[in-house]
Amino acid sequence: MQLFPKTPKFWQIALILGIGVFSISTAAIFVRLALEVTEVQGTGFSLFLAASRLIISAGIICPNWCGIRQTPASPKALYYAGMAGLFLALHFAVWISSLSFTSIVAATTLVTTNPIWIALLSQFWLKEKLKKITIISIFIALLGGIAIALGGSHNESMGSQPLLGNLLALIGAWLASLYLLFGREAQRQGLSTGHYIAIAYTVAAILLFPFPFFFGFGYFGYSSSVYIYVLGLALFSQVIGHTTINWAVGWISPVLVSLAILFEPIGSSILGYFLFEERPSFMAMMGALTILFGVAIAILGERQKSS
Repeated sequence: MQLFPKTPKFWQIALILGIGVFSISTAAIFVRLALEVTEVQGTGFSLFLAASRLIISAGIICPNWCGIRQTPASPKALYYAGMAGLFLALHFAVWISSLSFTSIVAATTLVTTNPIWIALLSQFWLKEKLKKITIISIFIALLGGIAIALGGSHNESMGSQPLLGNLLALIGAWLASLYLLFGREAQRQGLSTGHYIAIAYTVAAILLFPFPFFFGFGYFGYSSSVYIYVLGLALFSQVIGHTTINWAVGWISPVLVSLAILFEPIGSSILGYFLFEERPSFMAMMGALTILFGVAIAILGERQKSS
């Protein structure tokens, strides 16, 4: 099964990546909708959302890929895929929890600060030398992210413990950085995108499955709307969004992919405004424009490099 072009052109990568970024922008919205329906905040219900998202995603991906043969993968490839699954599970556990304590704008912005962490890890672990234009774009984008986090919104109805929520979102960014880097190495070691995500999603689902029970939450007994939001979280945010991101990491720099992901807080903020009346402040709006500028610089620099 061929999900994406075998040898994509730059515009194809940009288009597919754009679809993926928009899809992951819906994650915070589906989580917030589920939280509002149940009127439950905290770790237990958040772990139910995170685990359900991954269980459904693995259930969709595995039947299509587990039976398809490919060139035997090296033990290193399987190790990297498994580690990616571990960090994916931890990422969702802490980030979805952050949405119980802070605003959509702050949570989605802080979780997408991973370009700086990936850049540092890539330099010291993968020995990748960063281009000056990439370094400049990273700092421009991060300045925009800081402005959005500081600006917040005029409606902090879900910001019961913003410091805790912001810290969880930041930890989520660190974990997402490791997830992306291990995922790229798994694909470089011979795993196709489909086989890689089948392993990573399954490992993450298995690891997260028992954790809601530790906090007194199960998988049944919720209203039908909660399950609709969980399904949307799995289909749009995970199967389309994260699968696309994983594919893009196999073709272009993970730093550039992370910069593109910085569009997520912009998309989430727009949706949050219409659905929850979370109105970004002037500083947050300026931060969004700054992020767009930083991403544009990075994309232009990468295009010049590939041409």
